[in-house]
Amino acid sequence: MTTRWDHLLLDATLATFAGDEPYGLIEGGAIALHRGRIAWTGRRSELPDDPGHLAGHVDYLDGALVTPGLIDCHTHLVFGGDRAHEFDLRLNGASYEEIARAGGGIVSTVRATRAASEDALFAQALPRAHALLADGVTTIEIKSGYGLDLDTERRMLRVARRLGKALGITVRTTFLGLHALPPEYRDDRDAYVAQVCDHMLPTLAGEGLVDAVDAFCETIGFTPAETRRVFERAAQLGLPVKLHAEQLSDLDGAALVAAFGGLSADHLEHLSDHGLRAMAQAGTVAVLLPGAFYALRETRLPPIAGLREHGVPMAVATDCNPGTSPMLSLRLAAGMACTLFRLTPEEALRGVTVHAARALGLPDRGTLALGQRADLAVWNVRTPAELCYWIGGSHVLRDMFIGGEPLSPDA
Repeated sequence: MTTRWDHLLLDATLATFAGDEPYGLIEGGAIALHRGRIAWTGRRSELPDDPGHLAGHVDYLDGALVTPGLIDCHTHLVFGGDRAHEFDLRLNGASYEEIARAGGGIVSTVRATRAASEDALFAQALPRAHALLADGVTTIEIKSGYGLDLDTERRMLRVARRLGKALGITVRTTFLGLHALPPEYRDDRDAYVAQVCDHMLPTLAGEGLVDAVDAFCETIGFTPAETRRVFERAAQLGLPVKLHAEQLSDLDGAALVAAFGGLSADHLEHLSDHGLRAMAQAGTVAVLLPGAFYALRETRLPPIAGLREHGVPMAVATDCNPGTSPMLSLRLAAGMACTLFRLTPEEALRGVTVHAARALGLPDRGTLALGQRADLAVWNVRTPAELCYWIGGSHVLRDMFIGGEPLSPDA
């Protein structure tokens, strides 16, 4: 063999999430990285030559677990201020809807975000992104939606792009113009939806700041008809769509986003059988967000059995946001998906790897397979279930590779 690989990891336990074995597990495994891609995977005994002849750098892992880099496919990571006061209010009896209707909730974060400069938003978001990286995350989705005007939405999306460049990771940006009704449009909903569809979205997409389009389709958010308008505009611009759907009520949003071939429908506690079947037919991913379920002390579970029965892929994400899911650990989200939603550890871990990649339209990651992007996490554990078993802590992650390059989790 004449070609030398850049990097070779030996004596690993590989959770590939490919193939028919549980977790796609390969004991005594080896994985080669070359030019940012996975060049070889298999058992060490099957290597075509002596390791020293195959790669410029060889690491011996002594059985440590290697997984694809984790993917957080639903976050609101960029925002100004916090909403700890509302956390206090909820625990003193106020509901999420009551707080929102009294001028709190999303609109209070809009005020803080509008008042912050781009550099201030970046400085606030950077530690949050670092926390996710320290948990094994190598790809993050970041939504806008706390500006609700062109200038602030632009600042948020620019900060999201800056975070990706500063940390050397993939950041996918999602425009969430239909997140809440801004105060200046309180008496003219139609005018705001028109502003989003006809001005904000095409302008930001034209500046290369938008990878996908989302909306908050809820009784306290936007109607299916309003959501359809922004989805139709996204389709004209060639942008994929996803949707906050069926979190607090059933407005049949899941079926709506599925009708547009949407990447994902997210939350889904009130998902109907009709919406579930529409998602299954369209191949739309169900993104489960146990952090929000926990923070809001919800009791109605997403229909996990139905999602399984109909073969709907289930992703898991932090939903990191200042109001309803101030969560900075994707591993914790996976563990909570097991304990609260009764996913198996394998389902939860597929949810933060292969299915999360699908929810972002990124087929080049999420599995350890030939040709995939070389985003890897090396863990101080021996079995995949331990990643969901440990509740918090910083001892679990050992090393990371992003695009084939080693990166210290503490970098």
